[in-house]
Amino acid sequence: MPDGLYERDVLAWSQHQADLLRRLGHGERVNDVDWANVAEEIEDVGLSELHSVESFLNLMMVHLLKLNVWPDSPACGHLRGEIAAFRNNAKRRLAPSMRQRVDIAVLYADAVEQIRAGDPEARVPAENPFTVDQLLKDDTNALLSRLPASA
Repeated sequence: MPDGLYERDVLAWSQHQADLLRRLGHGERVNDVDWANVAEEIEDVGLSELHSVESFLNLMMVHLLKLNVWPDSPACGHLRGEIAAFRNNAKRRLAPSMRQRVDIAVLYADAVEQIRAGDPEARVPAENPFTVDQLLKDDTNALLSRLPASA
């Protein structure tokens, strides 16, 4: 493997490593596999997928809080459509092993912070009323019913 290729051109490095691993898989002896970085990149793929699911769940909660805090906003229809899209994307990407890694309380706290950054006086519940399963299965109205009416 060319020295420093991983740092200079990760795409070229990944293509070279994939080729080496395929050759190794076919029984050929190869010596250039960059095992440390290959292992790190494989792990990063999984973490990237986890972060993607967490992002969709966070966005769902932000939009649910917006609907709750500003129920008369002209953006409500748009927010509802986005909640459905975020739910579908999260369901498609969620792998069984991710469930125990998702910290829904932290994601909810982040959503509250995002709402309060735009409106420090926004009245949002301090405690997370959602579970991962509810966010993935319940429709928007059912999820909104878990939030107390904003006053």
